Amino acid sequence: MEMVTGVYKERNGDVCVNGERNGGVVVGEKAMSVSTPVGSGNDGVCVSAEVAGPTMTFQNLDYVVPQGCCYCCSPKEPEKHILKDISGIMKTGMNAIMGATGSGKTSLLDVIAGRKDPRGLRDGRVLLDGQPVTSEIRLSSAYVTQDDILMGTLTVRENLYFSAQLRLPRKQYSTTTKKQRVEQIIQELGLEDCKHTKIGTEFLRGVSGGERKRCSIGMELITDPALLFLDEPTTGLDSNTANSIMALLHRLSRSGKTIIFSIHQPRYSIFRLFDHLTLLHKGETVYAGPAQDTMEYFNKMGYQCEAFNNPADFFLDITNGEANTHYEVIGTSVGNSQSLADHYRQSKLCHDVTDELSHLIDPDKNQGAKMTNRKHAYATSFFYQLRVVCWRTVLNIVRNPQTSYAQLALQIFFAVLVGLIYYQIPNTLPEAFQNRTGAFFFLVINMVFGNLSAVELFVNERALFLHENSGGYYRTSVYFLSKIFVDLIPNRIIPIFVFSCIAYYMMGLKPAFIAFLLFALSMSMVSLAACSLAFLVSASVQSFAMANILIALPFVFMMVFGGFLVNLNSMLSWLSWIQWASIFKYGLQAVTINEMKDQVFISELFNITGEAYMDSQDMDYSVWGFWQNLVALLGITCVCLTLAYIQLRRINRWK
Repeated sequence: MEMVTGVYKERNGDVCVNGERNGGVVVGEKAMSVSTPVGSGNDGVCVSAEVAGPTMTFQNLDYVVPQGCCYCCSPKEPEKHILKDISGIMKTGMNAIMGATGSGKTSLLDVIAGRKDPRGLRDGRVLLDGQPVTSEIRLSSAYVTQDDILMGTLTVRENLYFSAQLRLPRKQYSTTTKKQRVEQIIQELGLEDCKHTKIGTEFLRGVSGGERKRCSIGMELITDPALLFLDEPTTGLDSNTANSIMALLHRLSRSGKTIIFSIHQPRYSIFRLFDHLTLLHKGETVYAGPAQDTMEYFNKMGYQCEAFNNPADFFLDITNGEANTHYEVIGTSVGNSQSLADHYRQSKLCHDVTDELSHLIDPDKNQGAKMTNRKHAYATSFFYQLRVVCWRTVLNIVRNPQTSYAQLALQIFFAVLVGLIYYQIPNTLPEAFQNRTGAFFFLVINMVFGNLSAVELFVNERALFLHENSGGYYRTSVYFLSKIFVDLIPNRIIPIFVFSCIAYYMMGLKPAFIAFLLFALSMSMVSLAACSLAFLVSASVQSFAMANILIALPFVFMMVFGGFLVNLNSMLSWLSWIQWASIFKYGLQAVTINEMKDQVFISELFNITGEAYMDSQDMDYSVWGFWQNLVALLGITCVCLTLAYIQLRRINRWK
């Protein structure tokens, strides 16, 4: 490419003068003085970019995945090769990775983006501007997933502002500047009409698919990254919406960004926007070079594209062996992937890439290169992240009636039900003991099993947490503490307090206000312990069905060994230890001591004190005896929450 007095001229003679296009697609080289149309057709707007983006290089990539459950298990089992000796260079502009389903295009994208388990990389290396790439690239680049991962209860603008708050440094960007940045992104992405519309959930209607995709891209563009990865950005979109999304990416690439994306089967108006094309089949490179030269490359091999056939479809037909050649090139039919891959390895394109790679990775010529694999710190402080994430959690709870209002309504319903069943329990025997113990057991069961909904928390938000945490939005501890401060404590304590106010006085329990407060405290501690165990299970599994099974088993064992269904003194010695991990045991003892102590129950023949009843049950009803049950519940809560946090940190963040 040469520049003549403001005219950018390509080898085919197509020119762009003073921002006006005169046919053809002009593709910039490393200097990134480019002129290209935006959108489909030949009437695009000519955009010039003077700054080159980063250059991504990869050499001899050989990636495998285990046939077993992980890389550590069954080392003798054969591994499946996903990528086979793939090399390439991707510069500023639109870099497409194309291929049929299962060709390895998403795997290649994830490997060079640092989102694949490095244990699977048997050979090869990835460089960014000549320097080795580490997993920290995830904090300095942007990655848009195939499935749009957004908080559905927030509006488009709120999601973008959330990204701006956490990913733009406070020292460099004031609140006003961040809001201006959000409005700028909204305008650039054409989201003005839906910026106050919620993204949408399964229960809440929201924006369209194209608007969701643009919002996902906007979340990553907040930091103005020079390197952008996208995994099949047109999947699930109609033809017109897909075209507008790709035109948007094309326009962004002309501002000096390196955009690398996988794509399955684009229409021609999308394909003509590509600058560089990497065509894969069964993990091998079939073609890698300028997109506009692809047709000529296959024409020389004897393939002819029929009139009105989409070139992208034609290329996939070739790799799948469904296209016929008019003559043989390498001594046999080239209609199979192995021959196509061999032909590419012998081509001038491959040799040019190999020569350029040897130059780019020469250590003597890159000593002065800027290091890009240094560790990137979070853009904002711990407490600022905690404040922002907690506020989003509050909005999500308030706008999601299934997790807030339903929980409160359910507790009110059970409180009224229990109050009616055990209405004004008398102090006369035998009803006094029988009804109270039955009511307490029913109350503890309600507190424990009423928190089964907590197992959905980390399961439902797993993808969101992994995406945002890997993208450098916030620390794992911030996300976990936000769930404790906003979801666990208020969302579980407030309904329990309302429940206690209704059920306690309807049942006619000890009228002293201190006794009521201790009853409410005991119910709250039982609820927190059960919820923390549900948190632990939720953080340990990926499916809701498995979480339900794992949470039901300990709850059932705790109920059996809680001291109501089985006499703990008569249990077998090798089973008796289970009682010390039973939430039911500590909850029942706490509410029983609180109610029975200093009470006298009468009958026609004799009176019995509450202390005598508790002696028969071998309960320690001293002050410490009561509080040690609450301390035990607090201990269970702390242990489960600690293990849940450890499980969150241990979640496999590799794809």
